[in-house]
Amino acid sequence: MRILIVDDQRTVRLTTAQAVKAEGHEADTADSGRVALLKLQEERFDLVLLDLHLDGSADGLDYVAKLQKVTPGLGVVIFTAQASIDTAVEAMRRGALDYLEKPFTPEQLRTVLARVDRAQRLRQRAEGLADQVARTAPPADFAPAEPAMQAVVEVIERAAGTKATVLILGENGTGKTQLARHAHEHSAVADGPFVTVSCPSLSRELLESELFGHVAGAFTGAVKDKWGKVEAARGGTLFLDEIGELPAELQPKLLRLLQERTYERVGDTKTRHSDARVIAATNRDLAAAVKAGAFREDLFYRLNVITVTVPPLRERPADLERLAQSFLKFFAEDAGRAATGFSPGAWAAIRAHPWPGNLRELRNAIERAVILSRGDQIELGDLPAELGVTRTATVELGALVSLDTLEQEHVRRVIARTVKLEDAAGVLGIDIATLYRKRKRWAAAAAPPAAAVEETSP
Repeated sequence: MRILIVDDQRTVRLTTAQAVKAEGHEADTADSGRVALLKLQEERFDLVLLDLHLDGSADGLDYVAKLQKVTPGLGVVIFTAQASIDTAVEAMRRGALDYLEKPFTPEQLRTVLARVDRAQRLRQRAEGLADQVARTAPPADFAPAEPAMQAVVEVIERAAGTKATVLILGENGTGKTQLARHAHEHSAVADGPFVTVSCPSLSRELLESELFGHVAGAFTGAVKDKWGKVEAARGGTLFLDEIGELPAELQPKLLRLLQERTYERVGDTKTRHSDARVIAATNRDLAAAVKAGAFREDLFYRLNVITVTVPPLRERPADLERLAQSFLKFFAEDAGRAATGFSPGAWAAIRAHPWPGNLRELRNAIERAVILSRGDQIELGDLPAELGVTRTATVELGALVSLDTLEQEHVRRVIARTVKLEDAAGVLGIDIATLYRKRKRWAAAAAPPAAAVEETSP
């Protein structure tokens, strides 16, 4: 933790700072409540050790609220040589986390700091979980059946325990954010914050402030100091979503953050240090962007330490039915509906659809179907209209088409008339793995080129 020691006695400040550092924490000092307030405006601290009697008067308790007003959520521990039960109770009532009597032993200090550190981490984790629950998202799938997706999860989990930067590539809606959070939860900083920065969501000026913070007067509208997401992610993970959209002017600053772990707030000259672990994601081809001059080559190589490419849903036929069932169970319970399965017609439409919006499109389609459903099955009419008309074109025997086109049409019709892909494979006289490969190849051939996808992405 980063700890500020506030005491008007120099000897106490120095000895306490040494004891704090001996426990592996960072320490700074202030000789008065006024100086402490100024330091909190300049630096971010996790904890303040506050003397109860500053300058010979009992005004330490008055500073608890003042300090926490500058830094909401700041932990404060009162320490004094004039301890009493009444004072301890009043300190807690004012917002202090704990109470330490002077003179204290190293063991007593260690116990208090460990208790505060644990409380702060639990609070951060609770905030992260509350944010996750607020999104009312179905549980993520980290036990896929598709080999390509299995390989992605394996790499993510192996890289999670290191400090290496991770780059997650994939189309919109493939679950890149969920994978980033999965990496965070399997890392050494899992108890720390998971902070997301959406690179395309703000203008360059506002994005720089959002990322690095700013000081009052740095630009029009900057009426007070602000800490950025980099500082908020201290001791945790900074997730840079859609990094391919990062403005060129900010790319050198991000490169410096990755290489030197340092940065400055907008309008500030003081260099600050960051220990946040960085994970980035994008739906763009960064290598192509580098060749086009739209993305810095050195930044690309700095991000490209551990890279995974999430396959689109159309290339994950082995996972499609299980994912659809998982979404159905989640939304049926959430909405109080009786639906527990899909009719043959609905299954056929789900299997035949190419899912250009990937998991996000599948989730939205199932949620809509659950809301519209009337019985214990999702019917074709409950699904979005585009699923019911997917690939309605037919091919007749003897038509002037290739054997591959004829095979595709035959396979499509068999799948539409069977309940499971295994049943379809049996009718076709091929094993299920061969059917998966054929569908994957046809889906890839039918997909729009990467450049077209980028042009139409929001």
